[in-house]
Amino acid sequence: MNFPFLSLIVFTIALLLPINLHGDVNEKTLRQDFVQHVQPFLKAYCLDCHGQEDPEAKLDLSLTKTLEDVTQSHQTWKEILHRVDVNEMPPADYEPQPTRDQRQAVISWIREMREFESKRNAGDPGVVMARRLSHAEYNYTIHDLTGVDIQPTRTFPVDPANEAGFDNTGESLTMSPALMNKYLAAAREVADHLVLTPTDLLFAPHPAVTETDRDKFCVNRIVDFYARQPTDLADYFFVCWKHQAGSSAKSEKTNLNSLAAEHEISESYTQLVFDALQADSPFGPLQVLQKLFKDIPLDADPVVARVKCVEMREYVNDVRPKLGRTFTNLEIPEVHKGSQSFVLWKNEQYAANRRAFNPNKLFEEDSENSKMAPAEFILPKEEKERQRYLNSVEQFCSVFPDAFYVSERGRDYLGTPKEKQEKGRLLSAGFHSMMGYFRDDVPLYELILDDKQRDELDRLWNELDFVTFAPQRQYLGFLWFERTDSRFIRDPEFDFARAEDKHAASEEMIQKLSKIYLAKASRNGGKGVAQQAIADYFEKINRQIRWVEIARVNSQSTHQKHLLHFASNAWRRELTETERESLLEFYRNLRQQDGLDHIEAMRDSVVLVLMSPNFLYRTDSISVGEGRRQLTHFEFANRLSYFLWSSAPDDQLRKFQGDLDDRAVISAEVHRMLSDERINRLATEFATNWLDIRRFEEHNSVDRDRFPQFTNELRQAMFAEPIHFFIDLVRQDRSILELLNARHTFVNAELAKHYGMDDSVTFSDSEWQQVQRADKFGRGGLLGMSVFMTKNSPGLRTSPVKRGYWVVRRILGEMVPPPPPNVPDLPEDESQLGDLSLRELLARHRDDKSCAGCHDRFDSIGLAFEGFGPIGERRDRDLGNRPVETFADFPGGVQGTGLAGLREYLVKHRQEEFVDNFCRKFLAYALGRTLLLSDESLIDTMKIRLQENDYRFSSLVETIITSPQFLTKRGSQTMTREL
Repeated sequence: MNFPFLSLIVFTIALLLPINLHGDVNEKTLRQDFVQHVQPFLKAYCLDCHGQEDPEAKLDLSLTKTLEDVTQSHQTWKEILHRVDVNEMPPADYEPQPTRDQRQAVISWIREMREFESKRNAGDPGVVMARRLSHAEYNYTIHDLTGVDIQPTRTFPVDPANEAGFDNTGESLTMSPALMNKYLAAAREVADHLVLTPTDLLFAPHPAVTETDRDKFCVNRIVDFYARQPTDLADYFFVCWKHQAGSSAKSEKTNLNSLAAEHEISESYTQLVFDALQADSPFGPLQVLQKLFKDIPLDADPVVARVKCVEMREYVNDVRPKLGRTFTNLEIPEVHKGSQSFVLWKNEQYAANRRAFNPNKLFEEDSENSKMAPAEFILPKEEKERQRYLNSVEQFCSVFPDAFYVSERGRDYLGTPKEKQEKGRLLSAGFHSMMGYFRDDVPLYELILDDKQRDELDRLWNELDFVTFAPQRQYLGFLWFERTDSRFIRDPEFDFARAEDKHAASEEMIQKLSKIYLAKASRNGGKGVAQQAIADYFEKINRQIRWVEIARVNSQSTHQKHLLHFASNAWRRELTETERESLLEFYRNLRQQDGLDHIEAMRDSVVLVLMSPNFLYRTDSISVGEGRRQLTHFEFANRLSYFLWSSAPDDQLRKFQGDLDDRAVISAEVHRMLSDERINRLATEFATNWLDIRRFEEHNSVDRDRFPQFTNELRQAMFAEPIHFFIDLVRQDRSILELLNARHTFVNAELAKHYGMDDSVTFSDSEWQQVQRADKFGRGGLLGMSVFMTKNSPGLRTSPVKRGYWVVRRILGEMVPPPPPNVPDLPEDESQLGDLSLRELLARHRDDKSCAGCHDRFDSIGLAFEGFGPIGERRDRDLGNRPVETFADFPGGVQGTGLAGLREYLVKHRQEEFVDNFCRKFLAYALGRTLLLSDESLIDTMKIRLQENDYRFSSLVETIITSPQFLTKRGSQTMTREL
């Protein structure tokens, strides 16, 4: 008897039997029907290609033997459902083919299985493994901790991604000994940026280990403060004109103050300038300035008025230095004119007289010198008029100082004109070959700053002395200079005072040297101002050094408190008493047992904080107990923060104690976070990974000789375009459908030129501009962005295959298997294709039935991009000088032309696929794990609420963060048992 034939008859009958999928579905029925009907289908129609030996698309279905095997690989079975449903599996050339009833039976079983499993475990938070921070999360968290962009993991190997394409999951973020060593180096790099001030623990934007580094940090902070202050006189003149030109019922002062506030200039100084411009009986320069002001018509165009105000500013800047006081060098025989005491005295005279004027710079009327002098510099003869003239000049010079502050100073004692003195000596005292800083900002302090700003500036200068130990270093430089260039203290009686002596800057030694130094200066004829300048120098430098010494000792307990605060922020929670004491004990041991100084011990303590698992790992993911429970507020804050910001929660989120069951309370917190600038990170970490361009800044496959316009700046702009687009979508709470159908995009100057928009877009206000009708240039939404076209091109030609695959895989979420091995490559250079066009070569390739099944799904979509070259530039002819064709027969029998046709096809026929894929990707990113069948009901809810809310982005976030998957977690015992 032919048993194989009998088996085939039995198998066929079994397939024809109805599967019980229309009544109540339960696990028992699913198991039975899987064994009786699905497995036979696999054996008959699938395993020849997808068996153990060399399975096509690396899909081995012979391992699928139970219902659990199916549910654990539900994503694969979702694709099997699709391929069987559209008659792509088994392939058309496979014999025999299943009947329609056989095919429908398997389709129905898969759908019922997915629905059953989804409902049975709906809301399951799944296994979210405790994991280390990703490299990106580490960098962002360090940035938020320190306030500077150190990026200590910039040289680390790339983090692996999970199957969803994201690197924020426990299944991919493991730790190795080699990686641990890298994290230790990263922690030390962060600690090298530590700066200790009298009252705080700060981090410099650069390493601050050496004296030069610390000088740079402190000096730049002061110079930056100066640069931020509103000292442009044209701004004040313009506000005064607007005040005078405008009509208002308010009092003069209130109106003027409001205008000053509107233009972000000093209200008090604006009033002072306005009073000077309105002063009665002006003389000299003030009279000229008033005339320039009055000559501006009250109804002038503001642009014209602004030009006139600039002329007024230039007049003041030209005249004011000519009225300033000058001071000659002090002299005592044998004392060098560049000695610190004399240089500092001269600096102080200039600093104290910035608002004063020198009467000697004026000219007597009818005098010989007056013939060449400006009219406003000539003194009247009549005594009464003369006094009024001097009062007016005094007011002019007082209101308009010769400098608001001095940030650069050369060696003035050499007699070199200021304009010819060396540049770049920021805040320098002007010594020769000696370190020393001098503060010269009295007019700014008195005229521009408010009380809060004065306190800030005082603090910055105190911190300069404290952090750099500038007074002591300056004094040691004084000792060195006096023994070399000056030679004043080479006598034996001065031998005790040497820069190399570690006690040379002690109070006792300074007072001893002061006494002997002054005695010699007196013997050499020193007296009066010169002698007093020397005495003042020793007294002031000693006081400054002592202040730094005392402040450094007193600040150590403050720094330890800040260390605990730093640890609390780093560990994203309040420290326990044991942790606080352990950290302080570690610091004390470094000081007492290892002999480290205070700052070294603080640096090592920072390293300890950053190497703790409490920082390196997402400890909020750790599960304890059994069953499912709601997140604690600590866990919720960290999960939400790392979802939206890729970083630690801020103070407000850490203090959040709202009811996690109250959707309105949670939504309010989410909207606050979505409006924060840190939401930019979501665009980078979610969007660029989803779209597979995360590493595009390193993209180097473009031939720079063929495409010299592809500069590093253009590459960076390409990468930034989708980020700017996504940020705008999030902040403006736009529809996610705009990713597909938008007619706008964002460009900077580089990208505008590349897109041919440079004549239509200006960049006066911001580096990046929104272009509303970008479709006129072939752009708009994701599809028109050159980053995707360039990323998916080999370099010397386009690739419809890669571009089309990118659309169906990344945008629509289709599961397309990898190509089979040994597929011949197309020529690398588009100009070397020969007689056939790229379209014709692809058509020939699709003649192979083993290739057509996949290529029919995306080749035509890629051909719609042929109007864009290898770097996304618009074109009419390819590199072989053939006319490009962008007409395409899209899947499903729909036709279209170019990007516009593709956009219309996707919106009309495949929008649901896009929405479904976006929801799945975003949910996988938010939960930090691979999606489960139990997430299907949540995905359905996400799609429903999107539709109800015009597809606005915020509705997607709110649905996720108020879901059981986000707000609950499994206990560790439950996880262990299920794993």
